[in-house]
Amino acid sequence: MKTLVRWSMVGAVGLVLVGGLMATARGKTDAPATKQAAAAVRYQCPMHPDYTSDKPGDCPICGMKLIPIQGSGASAPAAGAVPGRGTVTLTTQRRQLLGVRSEEVKEGPLARVVRTVGRVAVDERRLRHVHTKYEGYVEHLYVDFTGKFVRKGEPLLSVYSPELVATQQEYLLAHRAQSQLSASRIDSVSRGSIDLHEAARQRLLFWDIRPADIARLEKAGEVKRTMDLHAEIGGYVVEKMAYHGMRVTPADTLFDIADLSHLWVLADVYERDLACIRLGTRAEITLPHAADRKWTGVVTYVAPVVEEKTRTVKVRLEVDNRDGELKPDMYADVFLKVDLGTGVVVPDDAVVDAGDRRLVFLDRGEGLFEPREVRLGSRVPAGLQVLSGLRPGERIVTSANFLLDSESSLKAALSSMSPGPGAAEPESAAHAHAVHVH
Repeated sequence: MKTLVRWSMVGAVGLVLVGGLMATARGKTDAPATKQAAAAVRYQCPMHPDYTSDKPGDCPICGMKLIPIQGSGASAPAAGAVPGRGTVTLTTQRRQLLGVRSEEVKEGPLARVVRTVGRVAVDERRLRHVHTKYEGYVEHLYVDFTGKFVRKGEPLLSVYSPELVATQQEYLLAHRAQSQLSASRIDSVSRGSIDLHEAARQRLLFWDIRPADIARLEKAGEVKRTMDLHAEIGGYVVEKMAYHGMRVTPADTLFDIADLSHLWVLADVYERDLACIRLGTRAEITLPHAADRKWTGVVTYVAPVVEEKTRTVKVRLEVDNRDGELKPDMYADVFLKVDLGTGVVVPDDAVVDAGDRRLVFLDRGEGLFEPREVRLGSRVPAGLQVLSGLRPGERIVTSANFLLDSESSLKAALSSMSPGPGAAEPESAAHAHAVHVH
């Protein structure tokens, strides 16, 4: 019996030695295979990173599809480019349950409409304040009510001015003297009469007496008691301060006349929209009570300051108003049409606002969703302009983005807390796999 046990022990020792030699031989011949095994792909559960496997499949804990572990030999996607976010993998049932949908990113023309409100105003370059340049008294009013339409050159009122009467007398004397002495053989006499006549004429012209009125004065040969004041432009009398018998001075405004065939629309543009407004930007203008009627205008001026209370900037549009339907101080709806060229546009629902950055999720197929940081531009009718981060042809998620973002954040947090694939096994796990020989 002792001999049998002895031979059994010798046989076991021999087997161990033979196995060791064979393992040594395999280590020399299969070194590339060992390196290949070290670089083999390993998989883990997105929700339970502590569970790993050397082959794809489903997590036995939650049933989610296993994903490749970055750095384990798999061609990892660029999900790590977004700090604090991880790639999310969802089963077909989970995607249907969450309502995940995606669409292809496309490039096309960009156009934006900035809608705001405006106020119709008089074109200040077509507004005239009527004054006299001499003192006098209003003898007669040809324009006797506010709102009357006058044509250019039409008389507005007649004024009696003692100073103007005296100047007319001086002019008539100079005119007669010039007629009599211009033929004198004495050069100083003829020249002096011409200069005196011209000086009196210039004084009347400086008082805005028209050349036609001066010609009539010469023809009549007698002083007119009153002199008419004429309209410099055609338009509407928007304000009337003159009345019969009042004393007037050069400081008094008698009428305000405005040409309303061409108007301004002063629109309020918020700071966020100001960057895309330029001189020459075209706009459509409608009235609240006449939405079917449209006017076109062009931006000709952008105010250099922001209004403190409204945080808006005044933008001036010039509008043709030959039909007279627009009235000063009307409120109008303004649609500024901005051409932004071409670019990439994504729907509003595709973008996740993460506070300090903007994210989208790329649909990589087979339930794999990768976070991507993007830089946005202007808002357009089709969505948001993308300045960088996306290329035409890529697919992005357009619904359930916030749920994906939550899972992506959770996965990144769990991955940062779990040991990497190369970490040493805990002592308890090593004991569990050890073979004890008794």
